[in-house]
Amino acid sequence: MAFNNSQRYFPETRMRRMRADDFSRRLMRENRLTPDDLIYPAFVIEGQGVRETVASMPGVERLSIDLMVKQARELVSLGIPAIALFPVTPAEVKSELGEEAFNPDGLAQRAVRAIKDACPDLGVITDVALDPFTTHGQDGIIDEQGYVLNDRTIETLVAQAISHAEAGADVVAPSDMMDGRIGYIRAMLEEQGYVNTRIMSYAAKYASAYYGPFRDAVGSAANLGKSNKFNYQMDPANSDEALHEVALDLAEGADMVMVKPGMPYLDIVRRVKDELKVPVFAYQVSGEYAMHMAAFQNGWLDERSVMLESLLAFKRAGADGILTYFAVRAAQALN
Repeated sequence: MAFNNSQRYFPETRMRRMRADDFSRRLMRENRLTPDDLIYPAFVIEGQGVRETVASMPGVERLSIDLMVKQARELVSLGIPAIALFPVTPAEVKSELGEEAFNPDGLAQRAVRAIKDACPDLGVITDVALDPFTTHGQDGIIDEQGYVLNDRTIETLVAQAISHAEAGADVVAPSDMMDGRIGYIRAMLEEQGYVNTRIMSYAAKYASAYYGPFRDAVGSAANLGKSNKFNYQMDPANSDEALHEVALDLAEGADMVMVKPGMPYLDIVRRVKDELKVPVFAYQVSGEYAMHMAAFQNGWLDERSVMLESLLAFKRAGADGILTYFAVRAAQALN
């Protein structure tokens, strides 16, 4: 006969018994956070020996390639498995069509080569989207009315993804939310012989207000101005739509999927994991990080405890990995 949990009563059952000592709390712990769960998002800039602070993200810096290589070596020493690169494109090479995105000697491509040369075992993930490269700050190519053109944008995204694979990227991560782009990228990777280049699809990326500090960091905020991304990123009100987006990207050849933002959307992480049972990643985005840091700096919250608790929440929700600006500090604390 199946056991009915409602048949448990006090005092025969005292739930606090297992919480009484450290050893029993550890034995029954359902989820664990380790450095293996962390991916470090990093902003790379032109120059040599250049380090710039990001005012809206305390503790986060833009680094030139030589310093990024040193950062990569630290990640390896801490046991962090991967770095996600975001280039800060100089204004003089931005354009209406974002051609710099697929320049084989572009900033992102050179950074990939340098990191893979120095740290061949560190996974390198590259962002596939056009907002760092366009003068208008949108993730794609626009028409006269400012509408982002889906199919025309895909042509450039495919070229960008292939340029990253040629540079040595282990994972290309389309974050643009164009329909069908995963299938076209996968087909071209296969055609060009990059059969083991993985695709991490930003499959459920919401048109969120939490992205502000990131846009400051990559220098696209001023280009975007008062425009928005509502016609291609998802409505924060929707949940079922996310499942359709994820299923489509998986059918087109994605190896893993991303939910973004993270903590406000943990219900989406859980639904994707429960219903599709695929590798699911979440991004603790810049706005989440900035809020935490503001509270830490004001002494309102304890940094170590809250940082680790916030990351553990992703694991409990079903995330296999977490992109987080806390990755280095979290790994140091866990180690």
